[in-house]
Amino acid sequence: MADASSKSLTEWLTAWRAGDGRAFAGILDASYGELRQIAAERLARSGPLTLTAHDLLHEALAKVMVGKPDFRNRAHFAATLSLLMRSIVVDHARARAADKRGGQLARVTLTQSVAEEGHNLIDVVELHEALERLAGQDPRSAEVLHLSYFGGLNQDEIAELFQVSVKTIERDLRFARAWLFEALGGH
Repeated sequence: MADASSKSLTEWLTAWRAGDGRAFAGILDASYGELRQIAAERLARSGPLTLTAHDLLHEALAKVMVGKPDFRNRAHFAATLSLLMRSIVVDHARARAADKRGGQLARVTLTQSVAEEGHNLIDVVELHEALERLAGQDPRSAEVLHLSYFGGLNQDEIAELFQVSVKTIERDLRFARAWLFEALGGH
């Protein structure tokens, strides 16, 4: 077997999917820096939590190892890990809000990629619930927004995943942003 530096992430993902237990180490070698950056960005947008980027990434990786999903490529892998990280952050925010000592909800700044009207603070749980409602009404638009904002994928990568045109993805994003802006009370 070639070493991690001589294989692409997609090749490692294919080997892992085929049952090569050693491939996960190659996946980590090929993607750890990018994934740690995603974790750091996720935490920076989520306000004060007791998680570190390292902890967040490793918790998400543990979930991936158990589920062993069928990743198509690097973009799909990174998006899935990013969405898992989002879920973990929401869980931690909920736990903090439920803290008997009166813990406050974590706050997240919606950047221009979600609300172009400014930089308002929305709590993580409220945002999560709004995204769940959007998914109930328009699953693809919700997933496109997740992949773009939380997964860090560009429109070309999302279009490839859904096998639709970039224009379709742009329309889905415009709709999802407008819907979310309204659902959050114009924040």
